[in-house]
Amino acid sequence: MFESIRGTLQEKEPTLAIVDCGGLAYRLSIPLSTYTRLPSIGSPIQLFLSQIIREDAHMLYAFYLKEERNLFEVLISISGIGPKTAAGIIGHMDLASFQSAIASANTRLLSKLPGIGKKTAERLVIEMRDKFKGSKKASSPLELPQEGLASDAINALIHLGYHAMDADKAVQKALKDHAKEEDLGRLITAALRFV
Repeated sequence: MFESIRGTLQEKEPTLAIVDCGGLAYRLSIPLSTYTRLPSIGSPIQLFLSQIIREDAHMLYAFYLKEERNLFEVLISISGIGPKTAAGIIGHMDLASFQSAIASANTRLLSKLPGIGKKTAERLVIEMRDKFKGSKKASSPLELPQEGLASDAINALIHLGYHAMDADKAVQKALKDHAKEEDLGRLITAALRFV
């Protein structure tokens, strides 16, 4: 089993990175979140790996953060979640937002992720809730006591036609500026400045 790879970034695409390690280049599948953090071509890099071995393919998935790699390995252990879907989840939602969505059972937000339908979102909530219990959660505005209010604000923005991920990020930014906000209308108004 591989832990990490350190070398020089040779090529990068939204779902692919090629890292040269002393003359041997590795083709790595990456989520979009890792792609956005990659340095320029020719720069040194270290990525955390997860190896997937199937009858027809041997794949190396690479992640910029060790926590993302760990989440990936938990996700692929859930029935109905394959490596491509797990990488899509990680690529479209940061760890803190994902933990918050699981903790608040926000299946509506989870079902907006690529490859996730309503039933899979419900299964994710049930199976992941136990896995996050006892783990130290990342700091996230959505984990403040106003979590119900934040969830309502996100749903309101989705109903207004905004993409779920954009709505989630806008509400998180609004909560940073208005941490004590208790009025849903004012929170939505503040979040609209960030979408």
